[in-house]
Amino acid sequence: MTKTNAMRQLESAGIPFGVGEYEVDEDDLSGVHAADKMGLDPDKVFKTLVCRDDRGGYEVFIIPVAYELNLKKCAAAARVKRVEMIHVKELLPLTGYIRGGCSPIGMKKKFPTWIDECATLCEHIYVSAGQRGLQLIIEPEALCRFVEGEFADLIS
Repeated sequence: MTKTNAMRQLESAGIPFGVGEYEVDEDDLSGVHAADKMGLDPDKVFKTLVCRDDRGGYEVFIIPVAYELNLKKCAAAARVKRVEMIHVKELLPLTGYIRGGCSPIGMKKKFPTWIDECATLCEHIYVSAGQRGLQLIIEPEALCRFVEGEFADLIS
């Protein structure tokens, strides 16, 4: 297994984490598929989504893989009028990550980050380790502190 930038950053900060692996299917990069491949409850596997706000800034939202963002709730959490998902072609130049491997840890720049409040119900959650096929296993509160994020209601 290759050590990712996200793993190195967590190690440097002394934050405990585990790693889960799964076989990548290029035809199905969904988080639900990843959860299924690892035999996990999809409510414990979270995806990282990047949005542009009405001020021209970027916001990162971390939600369970089986759910969709509620853009109005996300805008309220970010204290802006509106947010919209960025186009997938913008993801790599903006974050350094590709679709299916976007980690909330180790992006090119630090962006304001929100984690859906349902994560606080879990002892550990799974988020991308920054590479397709690898998931970090981390306590939600530890992740929130590391990314200097906030918990909020983000899904419908």
